Amino acid sequence: MDMKIELITVPVSDVDRAKEFYVKAGFNADQDHEMNDDLRFVQLTPPGSACSICIGKGLTNMKPGSLELIQMVVASAQQAHDELVERGIEVSDVTEPMPWGTFVYFSDPDGNKWALQELPKRD
Repeated sequence: MDMKIELITVPVSDVDRAKEFYVKAGFNADQDHEMNDDLRFVQLTPPGSACSICIGKGLTNMKPGSLELIQMVVASAQQAHDELVERGIEVSDVTEPMPWGTFVYFSDPDGNKWALQELPKRD
């Protein structure tokens, strides 16, 4: 039986601010539905990803900013770094290559932490 992760809830305090941030970072805004004053669902997908995130109101009891690490794989950590900087996103420096990869880190406005990993070259 296949099991695929397709949606991760990211807890945020201000849905509009978070949506603006993720779109600025290059995520596609797939859906934005406000069912009532207490329930809003926004789905965003990173470019090339089969897994989306959702933000909103009334979706989770997690504290905004409580996600310590969401990791995505990129072809080039340096290119990801440069593109995010061009988009106005504050990112870490690119790490030195390690046996498990090269990384760039950033956080959303609430402090949810993201890692972008360039996998090591395989011989």
